[in-house]
Amino acid sequence: MSEALPTQPLPSWPSGFPRFIPRRWLSNPHLQTIVGNFLPRKNTLPRPVPELIEVTPAHNRQIATQILCECHWQPASVRARRTTVILLHGLEGSSNSQYVIGNANKLWAAGCNVVRMNMRNCGGTEKLTPTLYHSGLSGDVDAVLRHCIEVHGSQSVALIGYSMGGNLVLKLTGELGTDAPPQLRCVVGVSPAVDLAASADALHEPQNRLYEQKFLRALLKRFRRKSMLFPRAYDPQMAAAIGSLRDFDDRITALYSGFKSADDYYYRAAAARVLDHIAVPTLLIHAADDPFIRFPTEARADIAANPHITWLETEHGGHCAFLATSTPINDGYWAEHIALRFILDHT
Repeated sequence: MSEALPTQPLPSWPSGFPRFIPRRWLSNPHLQTIVGNFLPRKNTLPRPVPELIEVTPAHNRQIATQILCECHWQPASVRARRTTVILLHGLEGSSNSQYVIGNANKLWAAGCNVVRMNMRNCGGTEKLTPTLYHSGLSGDVDAVLRHCIEVHGSQSVALIGYSMGGNLVLKLTGELGTDAPPQLRCVVGVSPAVDLAASADALHEPQNRLYEQKFLRALLKRFRRKSMLFPRAYDPQMAAAIGSLRDFDDRITALYSGFKSADDYYYRAAAARVLDHIAVPTLLIHAADDPFIRFPTEARADIAANPHITWLETEHGGHCAFLATSTPINDGYWAEHIALRFILDHT
C-alpha cells in the first residue's frame, strides 16, 4: 500500500502541546491505522451502568428510537460537579471500540464521569429503533448531552468523537453555535470525517479498498439484520451488487433516511458546513497521512479563522491511531493524552 502524503504544508504547531512522534516502525499510515484499531487498551473501568435514552419519540405507529449508553458515574456526592465526558465512536464501531475504552480509562482515572455512547443501531441495539444510522444524526448527541444535564445534573460536559463520531460532535457544536448550553465546556474531534464526500471517494481509491470493503461488509450485514427485524420497512434486495461506500449511501442511506442522493446526504450531514459557527473551545486532531480523511480548503480556512478551534495536524498518525513511543508515565496513545489534557484545561 502506498503512503498518503500531505497535500500542503503543515500549519504552525500551537504552543503548549507535545509533538507527536510515532512509535518505531509505525510511521506508515496504514500500519498506524491497523495496529491502532486492534491493539487492546488496558481496561480497569468499573462495571458500566447501562442507560437507554430516547432520542426520537414514537410517531405514526413507529416505535420510539432509543440509544444505549454505557455510563460510569463518580460517587453521587460529587457526580454533578465532576466533568461528564460523552465518548462517541466511528463508523461501525461501538462503545467497546478500543479508542473509546482507552479514553474512558484515562478520563475515569482523572475523576470524570464517562458516558460511552452507542450510535443508534450500534452495540447490538438494532431492535431499539426502526431507523438506520448515519453521519447527520447530531440530534442524537444533543439528546444525550441534554440527558446528562437535565437528569444527572451535570454542570460541566465535554464531547469526544472519533472519525464519524467526530463529524457528529462537530456538526452539533456548529449547529448550536452561540446557543450551546453553558454546561458544554469543550469538544474534541479525532480524525473527524468532516467532508463526507471526499472521504467516501478516498476510501474507494485502490490503496484504501481494504478499509472500504471492511466497512461495507459490516454495513451490509447490519442492513440485512434490520430488514429481518423490520421487514415492512426495508427491502433486502437493495443490498445487492453494492460495490462502494458511495453506492451504499446512494442506494440505502439516502433512500431510507430522507436524502435525495448520496451527494445530498454528504452535503447536509457534513460538519464542514458549520465549522465557522463553533463557539465553544474545540480541539481538532488530524494526521496529514490519514489514508482517507480529507479536509477541504474551505474547511481549513474556517478552522484557521475560528478562534474557538485549536487545530493539531501531525505529519504521521494514520486514522484514529496516533501510536507514539510509550514511557513509564505515558502508554503511547498520544491523542488520548492530548484529549484528556485539553478537557482538564477547559472544565
